[in-house]
Amino acid sequence: MDLTLENLLAWKGIAVAIWFAGFFLLERLFPAAPYPDGRGKAAPKRIFARLAISAQRVIRNLGLWLLNTGLSPLVVLPLSVWAASHALDWRPQWWAGLPGLALDLVILDFLIYWWHRANHELPFLWRFHEVHHLDGFLDSSSALRFHFGEVLLSATARAGVIILLGFPVSSILVFEVLVLLASIFHHSNLRLPSGLETALSRLFITPSIHWVHHHKVRRDTDSNYGTIFSFWDPLFGSRSSKVRSPNMPIGVEREDERPYLTLLLRPFRLRG
Repeated sequence: MDLTLENLLAWKGIAVAIWFAGFFLLERLFPAAPYPDGRGKAAPKRIFARLAISAQRVIRNLGLWLLNTGLSPLVVLPLSVWAASHALDWRPQWWAGLPGLALDLVILDFLIYWWHRANHELPFLWRFHEVHHLDGFLDSSSALRFHFGEVLLSATARAGVIILLGFPVSSILVFEVLVLLASIFHHSNLRLPSGLETALSRLFITPSIHWVHHHKVRRDTDSNYGTIFSFWDPLFGSRSSKVRSPNMPIGVEREDERPYLTLLLRPFRLRG
């Protein structure tokens, strides 16, 4: 691994950690939706009480993230580097530098829209992606909550895309950073000024858009698939008309949250 790649990885970790810490604090100071106390009631207004009540689900989410963090240097990153070294060399000369990076980011966001949609429409992929949706409330930690099986499947699909479209590792790493920052933002429970959120939502996925995707009603769960840019869903007919409300039930229709170990085993369980 060369020094440039190591620097990119270091800056990625620093940027994501600062971003996550900021949203984790701000969403508890200025929540958009009331924090539940586990009995269907709003949590106390004191920030430390909110932290204590949400600790169990946050620890569960971070536990899933830590497992995936361990997989990254062992599987995900080496697979991406290998794919980049075997990528088809067809790109024209002008597809380089900042213009090429910008184009790469738009293409990658387009592809992740379809990958996310496939995770909802194909039963095998949904088995793994469902773990993300079983979270009964949303905050910044929800953005880090994914089953390791989904991470491995995503890495494999991404490797194929890298080989076919010739994405350099630098574009993949920059896109990963933007995806993490965007996911932490649109999963967050931070209350934004309505005018600011409306303006941002014209181009980017905001909490008001993505929370509907986590609505505990399947027709809304199967909508609003965008990750960074908000124009893919209207373009491909997957935008929900549902308006987010503070007390919107979050999760999977007819399902409830599971303990940590049950979540890890759930995709592999036989179902009738």
